Amino acid sequence: MGRRWRDGSGRLIVPKADGGEGPVVLPLEIAASYRARTKGLLGRDSVVGALLLSPASGVHTFGMRIPIDVAYLDRRLTVRAVRTMKPGRLGLPRLRARHVLEAEAGAMAGWGLRAGLRVSVEADAVVSGGS
Repeated sequence: MGRRWRDGSGRLIVPKADGGEGPVVLPLEIAASYRARTKGLLGRDSVVGALLLSPASGVHTFGMRIPIDVAYLDRRLTVRAVRTMKPGRLGLPRLRARHVLEAEAGAMAGWGLRAGLRVSVEADAVVSGGS
């Protein structure tokens, strides 16, 4: 059930948490190329929504300005683990992780994102061609 995305944007859908009123739908940046994954959130002071790195099984925060939340997802987009990382840290690769979500520190708890939850990704259609 492998997924392959292209660099671009879309939406991250976090299913409703216990007692919640519905899914949380967030803006999502998709970094699928080597270049986009390598850049990630480097040099940013904030993040709107989340960034999906795919494929990826681990991240680092060297050169980052802000602490971030990191969620490791398996091939079915089930959250394996969620961690908060300060700048200048190396996160060890996670067994069975195929994708990594990054967001501002504290954001994922607010969305109800936790281990065991399965998220969905809707990528925006890529429009090509001239006028």
